[in-house]
Amino acid sequence: MTELSSPVSELKGIGKETAGHLEALGIKSISDLLWTFPHRHEDFRLKDLTQTPHNERVTVECKVEREPTVLFLGRNKSRLQVTVLAGRHLVKVVFFNQNYLKQKLVPGSTITVTGKWDRGRQVINGTSVNFGPKTDQVDFEPVYSLKGTIPQKRFRKYMRQALDEFGANLQDAIPMHLQTDYKLVSVLEGLEGIHFPKDAGHAKQARRRFAYEELLNFQLRIQALRKIRKESEQGNVVQFDLAKVREFIESLPYELTGAQKRVVNEICKDLKEPHRMNRLLQGDVGSGKTVVAAICLYAAVTGGFQGALMAPTEILAEQHAENLIEWFEPFGVRVALLSGSTKTKERRLLLEALGNGDIDILIGTHALIQPDVVFKRLGFVITDEQHRFGVEQRRILRDKGENPDVLFMTATPIPRTLAITAFGEMDVSMIDEMPAGRKEIETHWMKKEQLGSVLSKLELELAAGRQAYAICPLIEESDKLDVQNAVEIYEQLALHFNNRYNVGLMHGRLPANEKDAVMRAFSDGEIQVLVSTTVVEVGVNVPNATFMVVYDAERFGLAQLHQLRGRVGRGEYQSYCVLIADPKSDEGKERMQSMTETNDGFRLAEKDLELRGPGDFFGRKQSGLPDFKVADLVHDYRTLDTARKDATAMIETEAFWHDEEYKGLREMLEASGVLQGDRFD
Repeated sequence: MTELSSPVSELKGIGKETAGHLEALGIKSISDLLWTFPHRHEDFRLKDLTQTPHNERVTVECKVEREPTVLFLGRNKSRLQVTVLAGRHLVKVVFFNQNYLKQKLVPGSTITVTGKWDRGRQVINGTSVNFGPKTDQVDFEPVYSLKGTIPQKRFRKYMRQALDEFGANLQDAIPMHLQTDYKLVSVLEGLEGIHFPKDAGHAKQARRRFAYEELLNFQLRIQALRKIRKESEQGNVVQFDLAKVREFIESLPYELTGAQKRVVNEICKDLKEPHRMNRLLQGDVGSGKTVVAAICLYAAVTGGFQGALMAPTEILAEQHAENLIEWFEPFGVRVALLSGSTKTKERRLLLEALGNGDIDILIGTHALIQPDVVFKRLGFVITDEQHRFGVEQRRILRDKGENPDVLFMTATPIPRTLAITAFGEMDVSMIDEMPAGRKEIETHWMKKEQLGSVLSKLELELAAGRQAYAICPLIEESDKLDVQNAVEIYEQLALHFNNRYNVGLMHGRLPANEKDAVMRAFSDGEIQVLVSTTVVEVGVNVPNATFMVVYDAERFGLAQLHQLRGRVGRGEYQSYCVLIADPKSDEGKERMQSMTETNDGFRLAEKDLELRGPGDFFGRKQSGLPDFKVADLVHDYRTLDTARKDATAMIETEAFWHDEEYKGLREMLEASGVLQGDRFD
């Protein structure tokens, strides 16, 4: 047992009861204590009020000008106010429920006050006061998440003692050459800077060191897992016919973009490898992911394998099937569609043909993962809008083949930092270029009082034979939220158009068959204006729809607004998206402004990440992101990229597995459960 793994009770003053409180915080050993980082630091540096923004916490040295006054507000409640001179400013300091301070705040005396600065009222809402000028050297004081079990002051005392007594035993996990290359402080200096920084620069350097260490450890786990999979999961070597694939590409009605060509090459290279492909394909709405999928499916078919494409909705599956049948018919590739709507007899014949190998590519919904769906030689699996399927659903489809290559597709642009982190075990391909000649969607931000002019523009589009969407955040009226709802908007627009145009209503509470019926009526042109919640976000392709109105647009995130906007602009006509919004916050205004400035989904995704943070980007349910103590995926994106490159290089070298300088990193991998024994689990 090393001293760092000794129980915290080894520290003076920690008895059985305190040790129990610390254990409830997840702190059993000295090491656990040292790596319990503060969630913030109180800044006790003296501030100049003229340079201090409104509502910021300040510490000022000042002189008491007048005798304080106390106002009693009820049982055990009071408000003490005292006028002080801080620099050249005569300001008031207010303390709640501290009327005992009145005797100590003597006019003419010097005090040091800490509190929140109300710039408009020229008031400091005091939280603490020291009598006399600031004499101590503490400028930054750590604040820990202790849940009220142990006072902050006592916890800091334990931390100081642990560093003083055990700091010499710390082993640095980061190899010395990396510390030198990146000018990183040592682990001991880093812990001093995290817990008891001498100044702002010390705290910054400590944070920088531990951010890199956290990201490096995480990336080492990811890269080790990737190596395990590559070494243990043998895939199929697809010897596709390159000449035939080129002939198919030349038959397409348009030239591939540079990004599409690059991604096709990346996927086809994977198909030829003996290891199973595990790749994520990102592409903005309309960037041409389906064509890339078709080319790679065809490559697999020429290599003697079957392919499968699973989509989240029947409509999207049907659209994929229509496209692939049209493209593949001249090449003799047999494509079939399987969904919940497939008739029993037709389904039986289809499954028989699939098992015999008479079907080359099967496209469908969740119906593909039913037990009786059996392939003869499934070699390539594509999941479209992969986030709409559970891990188990994706696994069932994959298991219908012998280690088939797997491609996940998403039209939700994911910032690079999140792609590296959330999908680190996958290879990531990006189509970051739009097809030539595609008209950009014009986006406008309008206020609610301008709705009349928006409807006039909408009517012009309808008169030209086009169609439109009206998107709302709620289904029915809510007492809690003052936002427009789908039912109300549907009734308003039906009344406004007065049977001149058909208005439809679609939302998530409709049964699946009713949703499909409404969507088909819109696709067939029977409905001219579709009022909907965000259920139209994915998988709808109506080239004749050229106009979208989004009500209460400030209630949507940037990524969601961009996805919604992508429902228009899919045909030859100029398209428009109007955001009706009256945002109250600066962030809301910034989102609306960003939408009007760019159609680039990746730029918007980065902005969304910056505004909302990583957890909210994916949503609480399935963020798939690790919790870091220090690292921040938004601000530390360069560090993340560096850590990824370093981890990738390390994992592939023999030195990493044997040399002493990497021992600390190997131990961290072992502790994470990735490694077992000499090499891999």
